[in-house]
Amino acid sequence: MAAMLDVEVNLKSSKPPNAAAEPMTIGQLARRAGVAASALRFYEAEGLLAGSRSAGGHRQYPRHALRRVAFIRAAQTVGLSLPQIKAALATLPDSRTPTKADWAKLSASWATLLDARIQALQALRSKLTGCIGCGCLSLRACALYNPGDEVSKAGAGARLLRVDTMR
Repeated sequence: MAAMLDVEVNLKSSKPPNAAAEPMTIGQLARRAGVAASALRFYEAEGLLAGSRSAGGHRQYPRHALRRVAFIRAAQTVGLSLPQIKAALATLPDSRTPTKADWAKLSASWATLLDARIQALQALRSKLTGCIGCGCLSLRACALYNPGDEVSKAGAGARLLRVDTMR
C-alpha cells in the first residue's frame, strides 16, 4: 500500500524531476519573459540570445535565457544600444546562469554611462523649464532645438543641399 501511495504522489507531480534542466520552447520563453516570440528571434539574430533546435526543428532555449531576456529589456529601458548590450552579454558565461557577482561586475561598468545620462537629462529639464512660455518659436535662436548651429551663419535656407554651381 505504501508503494502504491508513492506512485500516486509521483503521478500527481506536474513537473518531471529534472524539469529545470529541460529547455524551454520559444513560446514558453516568450510568455515567461513577457516579450513577443518575434523579439526573441530578433535577439537571437542579433547575437544577444543563443538558442538551439529540437529534433523537430523547433527553437528552444536554456532556462537561464530568462535572465538574459530580463537583462536585455532592463538595459533597453535605461537607453543602452544593442551593440552595448551585446558587448555586456559577451562578458557573461554562456553555459550557466550568471551569478550575482557576474551581474554586479557588469552593472558597475555602466555607472559612468548612466551618471552621464542622468546629468544630460537634468540639463534638458533645466532648459525646458526656461523655455516654456518664452514664445520665441525660432529654430534659429532657440538654444534647445538648435544648439550651436554653425550652418545658420551662411544664411537662411537649406544651405547643405545647395550646390555652388546652381545659383
